[in-house]
Amino acid sequence: MKNIIKTLIVMLTSISLFSSANAGELNVSGTAKATYNIHSGNVNQGKGLGVTNELNFTAAGELDNGYTWSYSMELDPGATTAAGTTDNSPMNAQNDDTKLTLTTPMGTVGVFISEGGLDLEDGASQSVYARPTDIGDPTSGAGDNFTIDAYNNVQYHMPADMLPFGIVGKVAYAPDLDTTYGSGNNKGRASTRTATHAGTSATELQVKAAPIDGLTIGASYMNFQDSGHGKLAQENESGSVMATFAQGPYTVGISRAMKAPLLADHAVTALTATTVEFYKQTNMSVAYAYNDNLSLSYEIEKDQANYVTGATANLEQKSKSLQAAYTMGGMTLAVALGRYDNASYVDGSEIDTALFAVTMAF
Repeated sequence: MKNIIKTLIVMLTSISLFSSANAGELNVSGTAKATYNIHSGNVNQGKGLGVTNELNFTAAGELDNGYTWSYSMELDPGATTAAGTTDNSPMNAQNDDTKLTLTTPMGTVGVFISEGGLDLEDGASQSVYARPTDIGDPTSGAGDNFTIDAYNNVQYHMPADMLPFGIVGKVAYAPDLDTTYGSGNNKGRASTRTATHAGTSATELQVKAAPIDGLTIGASYMNFQDSGHGKLAQENESGSVMATFAQGPYTVGISRAMKAPLLADHAVTALTATTVEFYKQTNMSVAYAYNDNLSLSYEIEKDQANYVTGATANLEQKSKSLQAAYTMGGMTLAVALGRYDNASYVDGSEIDTALFAVTMAF
């Protein structure tokens, strides 16, 4: 993997030596979304109003040899308040995700800062607003797969027409598990070896294909390297497979994912009733386009935590959502009715949610 990354860097450097870039064009796009979310059930949650504004600055250009480049930077309100302030303090806008890519006849290479996730755990979702666990789910989401966009990484994407049946492969490598924004000349972060240290680098792979009209299949896999724990009881890794099929106004999707958290060898003698050996998730969804404006969907997510010992039952959280979205030009009205059973893998924890959203695209 390290040799591949070195090759990509050399290729980028050599291109810069004999090619010059024409002036690119800068564009600004984004969404402004207002939501009203109502939670009920055995959870201490109220009624939430929210406004999401997300700006995406993009630029693109072409080199003298016909190669193209693109740049993207997303600007979001800060997810947390500044240090030393209260939760009611105003949050500053921050650089959320950034990428710079170069496309050649041999494929696309790029640098991705907290961007470029290749995991297909949710790749088959047909929900017309958002998957059930993305509409204000009050649970922890611990079972979600690992994904490379949590770190700064470099990637290579195969050309779309290189292989038959629409097969496209992608590979991403995070040389340092740095989760902070990496500006120019970023020196990375200090690596501290602890009992839960995931590793010093990570790799994620993805392959997708379209063997027949309407059918898309895919698989992804991610693992970490050099945890520093020596012998491991279990490495931290995750993977998923997915498929979607579209026929007329209907589209169905199904995916299966598994995630194994890190278990150091010494943990074998210190297992607790809540030590998770692995998570498994199955998502199924269907969407129906009633016309050009109105779409309906239904999705079920089944997420199970499987424990190392038998002291804790392997409970399954089931998340369901019925959704409708109506688009009028640049405005979309959406409603999502959701239900969570055994939320956060707690037996009998039941939560209902009703979300109303207005989204303006510009």
